[in-house]
Amino acid sequence: MPHLKSGAMAGLGIRGGRREAQENIEVQEEGDCPRCGGESQPSSMESYLQCGRCNYEWKDPNATSSKRIERPTYHQDSEMIDQFKQEMENGELSEVLGISKGLNKKQEASLQRLEDKWMTGMSGHFNAASEERKPLMISFDDDDNLVDTTVGSITIVANGFDGGEEIRIEYPGKGTEFYIFDEQSTTGWRRGRSAEDTARSITNVINRHSSLVYANQDGAVILLELRTAELEAASLVLFVDDPGGTDIIAEKGGVNLDPRQITILEDYMTVVKLVLEDGIISPSEDQMLWAMRQQLGIDDNQHVQIVMQLFGEHALKECTQCAGMAELYPDYAAWYCSPCESWC
Repeated sequence: MPHLKSGAMAGLGIRGGRREAQENIEVQEEGDCPRCGGESQPSSMESYLQCGRCNYEWKDPNATSSKRIERPTYHQDSEMIDQFKQEMENGELSEVLGISKGLNKKQEASLQRLEDKWMTGMSGHFNAASEERKPLMISFDDDDNLVDTTVGSITIVANGFDGGEEIRIEYPGKGTEFYIFDEQSTTGWRRGRSAEDTARSITNVINRHSSLVYANQDGAVILLELRTAELEAASLVLFVDDPGGTDIIAEKGGVNLDPRQITILEDYMTVVKLVLEDGIISPSEDQMLWAMRQQLGIDDNQHVQIVMQLFGEHALKECTQCAGMAELYPDYAAWYCSPCESWC
């Protein structure tokens, strides 16, 4: 029997706990709180009350909003727009995009070019940095998609220059630009503490003196863009002479132009295709191809056969003496310049 009594007492305890819980949560009609019937007091939130017993918060039914929402009218919007224009005209941004009416002819022409190329169809090729000497060439295709304007690159592989390094940027009929590792030279660069510093020096000297390309540094890489839309990317020639080792290499069209990296005939043919993209072999390209032939053991006859296989008999070579165009004579495996009466 003691066992039954203990069980009965346990049952009474459970039922007692349930009654207490029910009393705690049931709503008392005499109070203000909708949850427990407790007394209300001001809440920290405006137009709300808080229960002093359970801290429950509810919206005060007798509260009235003291704030009036003012909706902007058409006239107010117009006044705000006029005020904004006046602030822009009087502020430091007064000459941005023609907000100021007092533009000179140069500024008006620049804005007109922007409108023609960006807002009116956007088709074409636009150089926004022809006067600032900054690499900011913007090009669009027929579908108004942005086109990459980088035509070549120069990479600092190692920073151990020992003298004799040279960069040539060449264009048929316009001549050759020479940049050398010699900070005493007008067109020379200096070796920095890191490859990035050296690339910055090369970028600066190219931008100061080149009439063919703009240079833009990206880490240890110098990206090159044509200065004007009149120049053709296929005709631009990049040549790097690094006699002491592999410190600097050139790349164009995704093709590495380092003669020491040419190991098989297919590599050489890839470079020849790139060189003959414009149908002309320039003096620097001729020197580069000669160095690659020495690397692979290709003689002049094989070279001419490769040229004819890829381009036929119409490949021209720029004469080193008169800058004229020498014609190919397959029987002699050479090019002949008629004005100079000499073989090239």
